[in-house]
Amino acid sequence: MTSAPPNGNAGGLKVSDIVSGYGNQPVLHGLSLDIDPGTLVSVIGPNGHGKTTLLRTISGQVPLRSGHVLLNGTDVSGRSVDAITAAGIAHVPQGDLLFTGMTVYENLLMGAYLVRDRVLLQSRLDQVFALLPKLAERRNQVTDSLSGGERRMVGIGRGLMTGGQVLMLDEPSLGLAPIVIDTIYELVETLKADGRSILLVEESPERVVDFADRIYLLDNGEINWSGTADELNANDELLSTYLGV
Repeated sequence: MTSAPPNGNAGGLKVSDIVSGYGNQPVLHGLSLDIDPGTLVSVIGPNGHGKTTLLRTISGQVPLRSGHVLLNGTDVSGRSVDAITAAGIAHVPQGDLLFTGMTVYENLLMGAYLVRDRVLLQSRLDQVFALLPKLAERRNQVTDSLSGGERRMVGIGRGLMTGGQVLMLDEPSLGLAPIVIDTIYELVETLKADGRSILLVEESPERVVDFADRIYLLDNGEINWSGTADELNANDELLSTYLGV
């Protein structure tokens, strides 16, 4: 069974000159990037320089001070979190932020909290269980009893339950053992192959260079460089200065 977006074909996302931050302190300073439909774009760079804020701004959790976020050409700037989710942008946060006292099944249903159609809800659930059969096996298990890798899968599955055309993943490898990270990135590759548009945040490039269509380097709230994986690997100065490679 395909895991392609239930809302239709994968969407294109355009972020244009956005400024956002917390309180009176701006974090992002006129940042722009593009995700073509069905591609995977990765944002890399040092911790604390705005990567998580970028995803939170796109999903409506951090107020947008200026600039625009367009999904398939439609301006979703300034909409509520619910409205942006309903429009087709799914955000899987860093650290998953699961409802730990609830079961896997209940957490997945929370991802589809805006869905009122029972047939559509079941269809999305079937797709997630087909893509992540281990979650089907654990569906009645409380999430705080799961392994770190299983919890990460629940987080991604909950994001998929929104039916979003664009899936944003915030450091999906964070805190996991290398063998589990391999499994998570196999899943990411599958989602990309199925046609989803993916915006993936990572601190370092090692996990994304093999399959990212484009990479952006974010430093101090600004995009300092963008290009392909081959262009990144060929830039010794960039790797040394920003990534310690």
